[in-house]
Amino acid sequence: MTFQQPRVETSPKVSDEIRQTTCYMCACRCGINVHMKTNEDGKKEVAYIEGNRDHPVNKGVLCAKGSAGIMQVNAPSRLKAPLKRVGPRGSGEFEEISWDEALEIAAGWLEPIRKDDPSKLAFFTGRDQSQSFTGFWAQNFGTCNYAAHGGFCSVNMATAGIYTMGGAFWEFGQPDWDHTKLFMLFGVAEDHDSNPIKMGLGKIKARGARVIGVNPIRSGYNAVADDWVGITPGTDGLFILALVHELMKAGKIDLDYLSRYTNAPVLVNQDPNSPDKGLFLRDDHGTPLVINRKTGKLAPFDMKGVRPDLGGSFKMGDVTHVSVFQLMAERYLKEEYAPEAVAERCGIPAKRIRAIAAELARVAFDEAFELDQEWTDFRGEKHDKMIGRPVAMHAMRGVSAHANGFQTCRALHVLQILLGTVEAPGGFRFKPPYPKPVEAHPAPHCRVTPNKPLDGPHLGFVHGPEHLALKSDGSPARIDKAFTWENPMSSHGLMHMVISNAHAGDPYKIDTLFMYMANMSWNSSMNTGGVIEMLTDKDESGDYKIPRIIYSDAYSSEMVAYADLILPDTTYLERHDCISMLDRPICEADGAADAIRWPVIEPDRDVRGFQTVLVQLANKMKLPGFTAEDGSAKWQDYADYIVNHERKPGIGPLAGFRGPDGDKSGRGEPNPEQLDKYIKNGGFFVEHIPAEASYFKPWNRAYQDWAVDLGLYDSPQPYLFQLYVEPMRKFQLAAEGHGDRQPPDHLRQRIKDTMDPLPIWYETDQQGNAGFTVNALTQRPMAMYHSWGTQNAWLRQLHGRNPLYLPTKLMRQHDLADGDWARVSSPHGEITVPVMEMAALNDNTVWTWNAIGKRKGTWGLQEDAPEATKGFLLNHLIHELMPPKGDGLRWANSDPITGQAAWFDLKVKIEKAGAPEDFTESQPILEPIKSPVGTGPKDLTWKVGK
Repeated sequence: MTFQQPRVETSPKVSDEIRQTTCYMCACRCGINVHMKTNEDGKKEVAYIEGNRDHPVNKGVLCAKGSAGIMQVNAPSRLKAPLKRVGPRGSGEFEEISWDEALEIAAGWLEPIRKDDPSKLAFFTGRDQSQSFTGFWAQNFGTCNYAAHGGFCSVNMATAGIYTMGGAFWEFGQPDWDHTKLFMLFGVAEDHDSNPIKMGLGKIKARGARVIGVNPIRSGYNAVADDWVGITPGTDGLFILALVHELMKAGKIDLDYLSRYTNAPVLVNQDPNSPDKGLFLRDDHGTPLVINRKTGKLAPFDMKGVRPDLGGSFKMGDVTHVSVFQLMAERYLKEEYAPEAVAERCGIPAKRIRAIAAELARVAFDEAFELDQEWTDFRGEKHDKMIGRPVAMHAMRGVSAHANGFQTCRALHVLQILLGTVEAPGGFRFKPPYPKPVEAHPAPHCRVTPNKPLDGPHLGFVHGPEHLALKSDGSPARIDKAFTWENPMSSHGLMHMVISNAHAGDPYKIDTLFMYMANMSWNSSMNTGGVIEMLTDKDESGDYKIPRIIYSDAYSSEMVAYADLILPDTTYLERHDCISMLDRPICEADGAADAIRWPVIEPDRDVRGFQTVLVQLANKMKLPGFTAEDGSAKWQDYADYIVNHERKPGIGPLAGFRGPDGDKSGRGEPNPEQLDKYIKNGGFFVEHIPAEASYFKPWNRAYQDWAVDLGLYDSPQPYLFQLYVEPMRKFQLAAEGHGDRQPPDHLRQRIKDTMDPLPIWYETDQQGNAGFTVNALTQRPMAMYHSWGTQNAWLRQLHGRNPLYLPTKLMRQHDLADGDWARVSSPHGEITVPVMEMAALNDNTVWTWNAIGKRKGTWGLQEDAPEATKGFLLNHLIHELMPPKGDGLRWANSDPITGQAAWFDLKVKIEKAGAPEDFTESQPILEPIKSPVGTGPKDLTWKVGK
């Protein structure tokens, strides 16, 4: 008898076709292969998503979120058609309308505003990745009231980085994974840049490099760190400056790097009676001056052959000028910055702080190395080697979302610079289009003229009081009060203050609130319950205090019910998108890169990509910038704009495949086949940096020339790192009474105290927090980036509910066990939630996952879904305003320098609420929302392909 081995197909074909595009399940923007099958009707459907191995960001790696993208395009919560509200706000009662009617309504609301006062439109967007385009639209509409979500995310990180060193973490730079031997993370949750960080951690740990995680919570990256520092929230800056103290005291700083590439040797006016006190000594051309060690005389910092003196001092008449470095030494060598002085507040023993400082010094200097690569600096000096300092750092929202976050982020950058690890091999490296000096960025603009475009870009970087967005009477020009004396350097705006200010009519009333992908009535707002009331509140005449609300989203989120007009967006696999060098590209430290998304499938609903809707609205209103001289529309949709828009001659949204033949990079005429070229190339474009330009980019002639050729700059932009930020001193001078533009008296002391040009630390405990002593934080899980993931059938299985995690000490103190319920209160509200013990947690900190808890009736979820019953938000305990101080003023719960939302300054009180059987749902319990899409089936199944 012969036995026949059965034939088994071990590699079945999973698809008929592969289409390559860019993931949108978080802001990582990995390349993906979307496997397609053809259904019975001959239409293509998504069968499977995997990573693109040729992509510069993820090199084939894909996380749970990315793989689960297939469930986003099949989610029952997807909006299906434009909607017009027919019931009261918050009722969820809508009727479906056509796109013609939707655009007619929107234009009918917006056109009178534009002709009368464009600032009556507040246009704010959430986590979209097309801010160069949405800003362009708002600028041509003419409103000054535009920004994106950065003001409540991590503006402190971005702004502090740009003012200090010309770029920042994550999108603007990355560790040198190939050479780093010590990697230190501060306040990094798992939702940002997850695949590159995971890949990088794997690479350096395989090489034996050490990882130090500084975070109150030991999850994710901190869980795999070799050393976890469970710091007290809000004290990171104090801890960092103690490290600076130890390094300076031991002389373990890179003096040569500081003298060549930073403003440490620049001279500063020390005359206490001078209106220029604290400002740089400059030559007739405005160039900061140093003492040349070779001659002992004054010299411009960029003069060929100059050797700046770090200990420089110069007397001009009766005025003494000393170097920035001398001011730093005088400050940070004081005992108030010693480990013993900060240990108790930081929750880190002094011995451990000193050990970390010693480790940083040992690796940076004892393990320094050289790359055999010649390069020439901006002064014309040739170097035959590149000196490596193998210490790299990375930080994110955890250190940023505090009222002292800007100064904390600055302190972290100063720490890196003192070690000589920024743009050196083994350290932190910029990604194009960075580095750029702060002067290369625009200043904010706010001059509104009826029926005209705004006078320039909305957002930017101020250089002094002259750039504040104030009206002629000194009142705020913007509805969010960005770029005012309340928060002068608010480079990303204050999205968390828009609804509150519009409701209060402070500084003025608006007519229409237009928002995109911003779940402001739930997890994207501080003070959730209060914001819901503001959105539905009416005046004495019975009209809504915020008269009109237009909202765009792809899903039936909590915010949908509170809008008057819904413009339904597509999912990310059904749209064109541009991840642009003008905005937030996907560059790596070794190359400039951008990418697209394109409709790999066609929508099965009556929806349109939001950016295309903006083009159509612009065309309907004939907005300048969108309209040709003959009155015709320049572009028909967003794809048309991506290809044919030029921000300036030869520079457009995409850098790749430019020119008539598609053979130009960076600069070149529009190419009608550009999108097809991207699609054939996997959805992305890369231009690699020459080897001699790889490091020391701010001062490297080869990099500067390469960047000019690519169109990143119009001319070389070498600059010094700003350990001392002179624009901040200009605001202090105004607060001291100098200059024509003066702050209101009630803000003078705060400006003097917080806007120090050298990094400082100050306490952020809210006034009114007496009795509320426990720190409370939220962070996002690695498997979920935003609300979108809540209704994802795969990701829900990972995080379907969220307990409040308490450290062992607090569990014992309050007689709590896993599954018990606790009452958690703050000066602003109260929640009752299930608790769980977590030992790897700061002793006085509680936390939970953000964006898991959902309101009943939303996201297509059943009313008994765990997210809607056991899930909850800490947002009910947070407020966009500080507790009243008795002065009649509204003080924003924000960083006083940038306006960054101070989410993580929350303090609470914990009490045991009762036995587990006494509770069935987390509290507060809000009434269910009626959803325009209803609820999804209990089981989500479908057949892919024939």
